[in-house]
Amino acid sequence: MMFMVWARGLGPGLLAWCAGVAVQLQQEALWPLAGYAGLGAGAWGVGLVLRRWAFAGGLRVLAMGLVWASLAVSVTGLHAVSRSGVIDPALEGQDLDVVGVVQAMPQRQDLGWRFRFQLEQAWRVHPAGSVQALDLPADLPRQVYLGWYAQDGMHDSGWSTSPLPEPVKAGERWRFRVRLKAPHGNLNPRGFDYELWLWEQGIRATGYVRTGGKDPAPVRLASTWAHPIEGWRQTVRDRLLTQLSPSAAGESAKFAGIVAALVTGDQAAIDRSDWDVFRATGVAHLMSISGLHVTMFAWLASVLVAWGWRKSALWGFAGALRWPAAHVGALAGLGLAGFYALFSGWGVPAQRTLWMLAVVTLLKISARQWHGALIWSLAGAVVLTLDPWALLQPGFWLSFVAVGVLMATDRQAATQRAQQGWRDGHGAVLRRTDLVPGSSGHRWGAQQFPIWGGAMGAAAWALLREQATITVALAPLTLLFFGQVSWVGLVANLLAIPWVTLVVTPLAMLGVLWPGAWGLAVWALQPLASLLGWMAAWPMASVSTAMAPWGLGLLALVGAVGLVVRLPLSWKLLCLPLLWPVLFWVHPRPAVGTFELLAADVGQGNAVLVRTAGHSLLYDAGPRYSAESDAGHRVLVPLLAQMGERLDVLMLSHRDSDHTGGAAAVLAMRPQAVLWSSLEDAHVLHALRPGWTRCQAGQSWVWDGVLFEVLHPPVSGATSRPRKPNETSCVLRISQGAVSALLAGDIEAAQELALVRAGLAPVDVLLVPHHGSKTSSTPEFLQALQPRLALVQAGYRNRFGHPAQPVVDRYRAQGIGLTESTRCGAASWRSDRPAQVQCERVLARRYWHHVLPH
Repeated sequence: MMFMVWARGLGPGLLAWCAGVAVQLQQEALWPLAGYAGLGAGAWGVGLVLRRWAFAGGLRVLAMGLVWASLAVSVTGLHAVSRSGVIDPALEGQDLDVVGVVQAMPQRQDLGWRFRFQLEQAWRVHPAGSVQALDLPADLPRQVYLGWYAQDGMHDSGWSTSPLPEPVKAGERWRFRVRLKAPHGNLNPRGFDYELWLWEQGIRATGYVRTGGKDPAPVRLASTWAHPIEGWRQTVRDRLLTQLSPSAAGESAKFAGIVAALVTGDQAAIDRSDWDVFRATGVAHLMSISGLHVTMFAWLASVLVAWGWRKSALWGFAGALRWPAAHVGALAGLGLAGFYALFSGWGVPAQRTLWMLAVVTLLKISARQWHGALIWSLAGAVVLTLDPWALLQPGFWLSFVAVGVLMATDRQAATQRAQQGWRDGHGAVLRRTDLVPGSSGHRWGAQQFPIWGGAMGAAAWALLREQATITVALAPLTLLFFGQVSWVGLVANLLAIPWVTLVVTPLAMLGVLWPGAWGLAVWALQPLASLLGWMAAWPMASVSTAMAPWGLGLLALVGAVGLVVRLPLSWKLLCLPLLWPVLFWVHPRPAVGTFELLAADVGQGNAVLVRTAGHSLLYDAGPRYSAESDAGHRVLVPLLAQMGERLDVLMLSHRDSDHTGGAAAVLAMRPQAVLWSSLEDAHVLHALRPGWTRCQAGQSWVWDGVLFEVLHPPVSGATSRPRKPNETSCVLRISQGAVSALLAGDIEAAQELALVRAGLAPVDVLLVPHHGSKTSSTPEFLQALQPRLALVQAGYRNRFGHPAQPVVDRYRAQGIGLTESTRCGAASWRSDRPAQVQCERVLARRYWHHVLPH
């Protein structure tokens, strides 16, 4: 009966609201403010009319669903318009003096700090020294993302060891000299959307603090109470890391980051190798603030407050007789859970749990009962109203699907047990309060179970059943988002969930009051980490597959849910075929006798994936972004994984870090790949592949009817180290019939002239030499090649000025189509369509993406 009330009432409207949010997120450009306001007003008026107009139930539900969806588009659009401001292009890269407040807990980087900064005043500094006051937010957005780094940067010999800059704290007011630019990130197929992340945070410009000899030193002006929770988070995190790091040695030191993540939600504190283990064993969700932790905290706070409230009546407090202890405890638990969610960084799982707890608390106080599906739908609608872009994050789907499946299966299991009359020895039906928000029958958070060997046995059986249900139901989503599923996840979670939830997390939280508990939390983590590391090393502990299209992934999700809910066997058998495309998806490959290029968007560096019908070659591995981050880990390894690519050859054109930065990560994750390079014999990367091959002119091979030829460097210079690494760049020509491509590395004018004299045949597509530097792309070289298209891989507003404007003009003067990665994102080209280039920024364009002026 209550499900019918949900189906005919608020439930469909909430689902329609979520659908409307999804529709608005597909827009390539925002409407004017008046457009969204008009849509909202019109939908509101239609809704008022429909409420008084009686007609068929199905049509009424459909009409009201359209009204709810239209209102969601309007509200989400208005929300987006309110944060659509961006920096004036004329101010990008200019010296600016700014005064503002640190908004959030800074993140430590290897060479400095990254932090959100709210501008209060800003001035433009002209070359002559005069300053001009700027209007906020007309000229500059109020929220920016700044980096403050050590003075020295990265060189070919490695990263500098200059001392870190002075730490900043949330709530402090500072004066900086900065340089800003529009929010621009790399955009690759199914890759991390950095611009979406910045948009969701409300950040509309990024930049760095200037600390050169001619720049004024940064000045701390005052400490404010502008962001007290963030300030407290930072104080706790810094105190935790300071206390644990010196006392821990070797492998134990990294556990401090895990404890920091559990207490403050600072996931960046966890080492990357630990994340690899957690993902391989399927327990990554436990190593940060999750809904499970928030629920446990709320339950504990509610019990303690209710107990104290009851005791206060014995101490003469009259208020304890007016308000029921259960209600006071529930409200106190909700309030403290809300504070905990804010303190932990306000992640989607914490938001979802908090809104569910809020609905449950209000229903309890008002003596009402709602169906669990209505509570689930309302929580989702509230989260998407406050943060619409959460719908595009894996955490939203994993969190809500997990809870929804648990609610559905728990309700069915409880109904079945009630019908069978399972009771204890005294004839009473046993109930337990679930740590994960769920429903039993029509009641929230209660669940019946039989006694099999006592209450502990029943609880263990319930945990096993729930974990198996979640593992099966979420498998399609983990494959869809990460291309990986853990086969040991069921066992690992059965051990890790109670240990982390009931032992490690309480000790970590207790450390806020008694710092000694942090050491106990580290001690408790050590055996679990050893066990997880051992399980991650098992053969087939996790399986990686190519990522299927979104539509097939959603069908697989339907199939997985059908397998775990109570359905007839015949229906479950029909669900199995829905899983097949996701489990065994193969990324489409070129036909025999053809090839394709994918120029990945890696910023200031080269990385081109060449694919034939049965083989793959990666030409260069992109730049190294910092001492702990490179294009291999951030772009190329995920890209190869989501395509299910088995890499045959990694060819490194030369030793510069913008070409070899991600090589170690690629070689580690693709052990079968053979290394070709022009690097010196003693280079560290050669130790990773002792059987490496040196590039030399005259080498060639054929893959699937496609010819690969090395044109440079010449054999005579192979063993002597040149004056400049660019001079020995491996130049690779790929051809099939009359169609060909040339990958030219960083060769300069002298090497281009040598190739022309040796006889250089025309090509269809050219990887622009040296990212469009003035030292390359000579007229003679371009006239000899006569390419239809040219690809430039360079970073947005890079410090080298690539591609140089005279070089751009030279390509255009010869009628060569120039495709820049800053405007295109990842660029895809196929030999069977030699006149076309597909740009990821065109295919996946959304309104939050930065559009460069022409």
